[in-house]
Amino acid sequence: MISIVRWFDSWAGLDDQGTCAKAARVDWLRCLPLFAVHAMCLGVIWVGWSWTAVAVCLAFYWLRMFAITGWYHRYFAHRSFKTSRWVQFAFALLGASSTQRGPLWWAANHRHHHKFSDTPEDVHSPVQGGFLWSHIGWITSRSFYAPKLKLIQDFYQYPELRFLDRFDTLVPTLLGTAMFFLGVLLQHVAPSLGTSGPQMLIWGFFMSTTLLLHGTCTINSFSHMIGRKRYATGDESRNNWFLAIITMGEGWHNNHHYYCASTRQGFYWWEIDLSYYLLVMMSWVGLVWDLKPVPKHVRESGRFRVEAAA
Repeated sequence: MISIVRWFDSWAGLDDQGTCAKAARVDWLRCLPLFAVHAMCLGVIWVGWSWTAVAVCLAFYWLRMFAITGWYHRYFAHRSFKTSRWVQFAFALLGASSTQRGPLWWAANHRHHHKFSDTPEDVHSPVQGGFLWSHIGWITSRSFYAPKLKLIQDFYQYPELRFLDRFDTLVPTLLGTAMFFLGVLLQHVAPSLGTSGPQMLIWGFFMSTTLLLHGTCTINSFSHMIGRKRYATGDESRNNWFLAIITMGEGWHNNHHYYCASTRQGFYWWEIDLSYYLLVMMSWVGLVWDLKPVPKHVRESGRFRVEAAA
């Protein structure tokens, strides 16, 4: 029963330390919504497609990817720049729509990952648990379900962030509902666009969200398996240009594990880092500030390994 309650209140059954009373490898009942998001993608067979629906799918992939990479990761997990409380909440809200849970849970797990990268304590290491576990399996485990609140006390102080973290299915549900009614509206006011409520729901929410989830998860899995190592980091983090493209800069993972304090993960001009570029543009209008650079001595201290990892 507690697994079903956690569909609506993810903090149900946690003690005051933010831990679960029991730990199990996979909480199948709790993960039914995750499986349902994937299964609903099959709806494309019945709803078809339109350029409008595909465009919305891609737009919400990139928009929410930036909320994850630029904000859940570089801001909440690493505090690599500063912003106002209102902007902080806006991007926490957008990130929460990605179905990757709340900002406190996400950032705390990531801080834990950096502390124990590729050791037995790492929550999602392919070295320790294999590809499937590091990519998606760990998310299904009750062992890692509770937020590690001790690691995120700096942001735990904000009640609006605690709300998003606790009721982490609320925002995705609202986004899915909004997508459906957007499709209904467009079907009536602009029928030439060829979309509908069900089509927009499938493409704008379910397809976009599933692609976004697996795009993000490639950094936990493939970025510790495939690519090149520029720096000796003591783990298997690697740089991968393709993953950097689809994740807006997160694929420069070896760089990041070597110096995670920097806002920038593409250390050189040819290492494309779209999240960093967007944050720089936001700094021009005062939405963010104090972006942390990569010190020259840090950037040039690595020994580049020309061989690609198998």
